[in-house]
Amino acid sequence: MTGPSRRAAVLIALGAALLALSYPPFRFPLLSFVALAPAVVLVRQLAAAGDLPRALRLGFWYGSVSQGLVLYWLVVALWHFTPLSALGYLATIAIYGLWTAGLFWLLVRIRTRFPPAPLWALFPIVWTAVDWGIGHQGDIRFPWLGLGTSLADAPILVQWADLAGTRGVTLWLAWCNVMIVEGLLQRREQGAGSSYIRWRPLVVVLGTVALAWVYGAWRERTLSVRTLGVVGLVQPNEGFREKWNKAREDSVMAQLFALSRQIEDRTHVDLLIWPEAAVPDYFVNRPDWDPAIGQRAREARAPILAGGLDADRHSDGSYDSYNAAFFYDATGDRSAYPVYHKHYLVPIVERVPFVPPRWFHLRWFGGFARGREAPLYPTAIGRFGVLICYESIFAELARDYRRRGADFLVNVTNDAWYGRTAGPYQHLSHLVMRAIEARVGIARAANSGISGTVDPLGHVHDATALEVRTAEASTLITSDVTTLYVRLGDWVGTLAVIATLGFAGALAVQRWRSGRVGVVVR
Repeated sequence: MTGPSRRAAVLIALGAALLALSYPPFRFPLLSFVALAPAVVLVRQLAAAGDLPRALRLGFWYGSVSQGLVLYWLVVALWHFTPLSALGYLATIAIYGLWTAGLFWLLVRIRTRFPPAPLWALFPIVWTAVDWGIGHQGDIRFPWLGLGTSLADAPILVQWADLAGTRGVTLWLAWCNVMIVEGLLQRREQGAGSSYIRWRPLVVVLGTVALAWVYGAWRERTLSVRTLGVVGLVQPNEGFREKWNKAREDSVMAQLFALSRQIEDRTHVDLLIWPEAAVPDYFVNRPDWDPAIGQRAREARAPILAGGLDADRHSDGSYDSYNAAFFYDATGDRSAYPVYHKHYLVPIVERVPFVPPRWFHLRWFGGFARGREAPLYPTAIGRFGVLICYESIFAELARDYRRRGADFLVNVTNDAWYGRTAGPYQHLSHLVMRAIEARVGIARAANSGISGTVDPLGHVHDATALEVRTAEASTLITSDVTTLYVRLGDWVGTLAVIATLGFAGALAVQRWRSGRVGVVVR
């Protein structure tokens, strides 16, 4: 595949930089409105030239380079599993590149076949449909950052995600990008082709931003919220290698108990939360740990949610392993409650795509089975559902919990793999969107940070620093609102997919008709 020209390369590099700077840890919300502008410019140029092969090539380069910069931390995270981490990283960004190649090709094809088709309508719809597709590609789904998530650091502008979800925000931002380009790059039909600014598209964009701000200010002023209670967030900051050192297992558990007591000595908590995989081995291998955790819950008079590993053994001697979370009620009992098994597994790391998981039983590599149940656990402050690690990026799971009556959500994660990269900050931003979409409070315990709580307006409270051993008590706030998004689901994404399929269908019908006309003429 030939590389892009110098001008196209500059646009691709600019697009990658703008997109990366739109997401945490950077706080430049204005960039979200121009992050896709270089892509829009490329599509306009390609459509004017009618160059479909080049559209495929540039689309691939655009998607690969932009996502390669946004997801650079994948190399750091995967390196802990295998020195071949670069291959996993390249495969991931190549998949993004293929999606973007298809997007460029389809847009250019539609624009050349149906010249009046407005890019301000086509581009945001197809972009949003591609975002939906990335989140629904089976074992390799990885919808890490939709464009809508880039505004998590400006929650007042995304309060309307309770109506249209994060994909609604993505569609809006993509539309804003096109309108800004259309306003800045229009040319006169006369006068030697001099360029000029069309103010109407820019004013319309500003008008929609104002409407989003007004709605956000209204929701922040009028949303009825309530305080549930105090949650204890344990952040042991165990290193990814030390954690699984057999010689350190007892000290890892002792640290969890000590941090839990630190919180209890300061204040009473209504729920104590240990992060993902906090318990460093299967209970069947260390049967003393299970009753010890139950005793800790009884002494604290508070339930405990503990991340760990679980296994189901079968009559033939085989077994399924799970990334799991165990719930102990305030009496220390967990036998009355199902173990939560993670539903959405990280490709390669937790599940090798498209092969039976029993082929792999290496710890933290490829062999985890997928959970099926999503229990709601009862506490004195309400019922909650569990999101393990990157399950926070899948809006449908949080929505399902809320639809079934969850008062709040708990996210347990281990972001130590990311190191001091953008990964942990990007990861937390998803919970801002989940909280707004479902108007629900969320508590987050992360092994190495960032731990904290998120209120139903998307504001993060008591956030901890990265790579610090700490134990924090945080007041959890929620609401009783059932949002339109919770009722209807991802209706924006669904409509975008239907519309995109309609565009593709129109192209197919036109090609079929032109073929028939050619046969008749001959």
